[in-house]
Amino acid sequence: MVQVRKTFPRLEDGSLDIDAWIGVLTGFEVAEQRETMRCACEMASDAERNDTYVSRYGKIKCFSAGLEMASILSELQLDEPALIAAVIYRAVRERHIQLEVVRKKLGDEVATLVEGVLRMAAISAFRSDSDAQVLGQNQKQTDNMRKMLVSMVDDVRVGVLKLAERTQAIRSVKNHPEERQRKVAQEVFDVYAPLAHRLGIGQIKWELEDLSFRYLQPKDYSHIAELLKEKRIDRDAYIEDTIQQVNNKLQAQGIASSISGRAKHIYSIWRKMTRKDVPFDQLYDLRAIRVLVDRVSDCYAALGAIHTAWRNISSEFDDYIANPKANGYRSLHTAVIGPENKVLEIQIRTEDMHEEAELGICAHWLYKGTDTNTKTDSYEKKIGWLREVLEWHEEAGGNAHLGDFQSAVSRNIENDRIYVLTPQGHVVDIQYGSTPVDFAYHIHTEVGHKCRGAKVNGRMVPLNTVLKNGQQIEILTGKEPRPNRDWLRPSLGYVNSTRAKNKLRAYFHRQERDDKILTGKHLVEKELKRLSLTSIDYKLIAKEFGFNKVDDFFAALASSDIGTTQVVRKAERLFNLAEEIQGSLFTNAAQVDNQELLDYVDSGKTQAGGTEVSVAGVANLMTTQAGCCKPVPGDRVIGYVSTQRGITVHRRDCEEFAQMERAQPERVLPVNWDAVTKDRYSVDIQIEGYDRTGLLGDITGLLSRSHVNVSGINTHTDPHTQIANMRISIQINDINQLAQIMGRIATVANVINVERCR
Repeated sequence: MVQVRKTFPRLEDGSLDIDAWIGVLTGFEVAEQRETMRCACEMASDAERNDTYVSRYGKIKCFSAGLEMASILSELQLDEPALIAAVIYRAVRERHIQLEVVRKKLGDEVATLVEGVLRMAAISAFRSDSDAQVLGQNQKQTDNMRKMLVSMVDDVRVGVLKLAERTQAIRSVKNHPEERQRKVAQEVFDVYAPLAHRLGIGQIKWELEDLSFRYLQPKDYSHIAELLKEKRIDRDAYIEDTIQQVNNKLQAQGIASSISGRAKHIYSIWRKMTRKDVPFDQLYDLRAIRVLVDRVSDCYAALGAIHTAWRNISSEFDDYIANPKANGYRSLHTAVIGPENKVLEIQIRTEDMHEEAELGICAHWLYKGTDTNTKTDSYEKKIGWLREVLEWHEEAGGNAHLGDFQSAVSRNIENDRIYVLTPQGHVVDIQYGSTPVDFAYHIHTEVGHKCRGAKVNGRMVPLNTVLKNGQQIEILTGKEPRPNRDWLRPSLGYVNSTRAKNKLRAYFHRQERDDKILTGKHLVEKELKRLSLTSIDYKLIAKEFGFNKVDDFFAALASSDIGTTQVVRKAERLFNLAEEIQGSLFTNAAQVDNQELLDYVDSGKTQAGGTEVSVAGVANLMTTQAGCCKPVPGDRVIGYVSTQRGITVHRRDCEEFAQMERAQPERVLPVNWDAVTKDRYSVDIQIEGYDRTGLLGDITGLLSRSHVNVSGINTHTDPHTQIANMRISIQINDINQLAQIMGRIATVANVINVERCR
């Protein structure tokens, strides 16, 4: 049923009689409070009078809207600061009065209430026509929007003020265009009627539902209104007669009561007809009365008297006293076959229950600082209770038990989510205490990685700013991912959400792994290049160490899980295996296929490499070490049949051998190292270093202490750069010894680089 708007007392000139109006409001017995309300009225009146802006819906009447809001709140029995805030709110919202002026003239409490309602109004600012359509299709967005409103309610009065503002707004669109009516009605139906229901304020809920229904489905509304009108006279006469009969029966039982007919709301009728798929005439509760008694025991006594007089319909009985609804609603509901064999719905409750059913949380409102009643919880616990009441999940069958709800409240569950807006107006719920960086990672991992800055409500803010409910967040991104390691430092407060921390750690772990892979690869390349072992496939070495992926092998080497000496030994073994396979599988100098070698390694048939050369598997043939490349055991080698020196053994990567192979390929023979060491081999190494006195002596002394014979030295120093280049011929047993010697020389002071001559 739609409420009739009240008229306000006027003076002869048509202006509001402020004193008379304040006199009819609840409260305001204290002169100081009356004076503050008078000041608010004058400020709002001046703002309305001086406003020259006319919208397409007409001139905005800030003062009139404020008066109506205050009247609504007075009926809900809210306190004086809330009513004063209602009077001034619209003028502040339209920016005719600054919030700081309100704080100075009307006090901190009033200003804080106005500010809270302004935050909740941010929702309306983002519900454009297109957004409203999308939100209507997206239940999650609608739920998130409701939750954001709830999270803003730090003071119960803020939520009720917002309900009064929306009630006034939907009342005022009666003469507006249909487009405007539907827009306001959709928002009220989606958000504010459910809010009134969860707060238990039936008085507001029914009006918001009926008015929204009127504009959203005008044909259905008019049809039901007409049906109610046609039957009203007969129905009213029936109700009056029934009330008298019930009153007589209760008096006979000694039960004092107040009985009235109960108005059935149009939206409720339509919803029941739709849900139960029944016609208008078959609804039980079109004929309904409400019985108010003094005590709970009288409720059940009255129920017994009524059931004794008339047969009850068992499926229509609900005991909301023993099992209250989640919003605190309590009452007995029953339906009986009443006079004239017509179905009659009856509600039975105490006066206190009725007040709470109509006013909800407002019925037991005690504002902060005056909560001294030992039977009530503290203000803070009431706020916690409100937040739990406003969980936006439908109760199972509409009958969630208050006992379960109170148990949940006693667990003192923390509200750990806040609700913010994207630039497009979509509501996003994020962890309490989140920063713009947390928000960016919540949107998408790549947005987080590319985050460079952030705007909150259009203004640039530091990335460690803690976000608040209702703010609009815009993330500024770069072209490439570049998160900052400082974001993970707790003392700086850049990230507080688990998701963002995990994403950042994963990113930097990947970065560290990539760095290790590059470092390991560089170490292998450098070591094998120094030894001129450049033809080996890294996949083979990785397989020797048990790694299926070369990157894993490189990372292990960079982490020192594997030493370079071990790598050299494995490389030597693989070279020997290559020669062994080549000698048994090939009749020319063709390169061994890496996959064949890999399969051979996996077969377990490998033997340790040696230091003597055999030709095509036959030992003790005349062989000569090539002077151009000077191969040593461990090198991958090939033979060339010379005219005077027998078979000359070259390294596979020898440039001179390559030329001879192209000229006379028929002279190429496969060779490999035998298992027994029988000789020393001459190798040339190139040393580069900054010249100093004693540099050559330190190097030769190191070679002497290592029992390495030096067969030749050639050294030259550039007079301009003072860089010395030395070529030293040494005799070694195998490639492992060569690697060790070169590693030691590299540690000599002023030595820049050491590598094997090609």
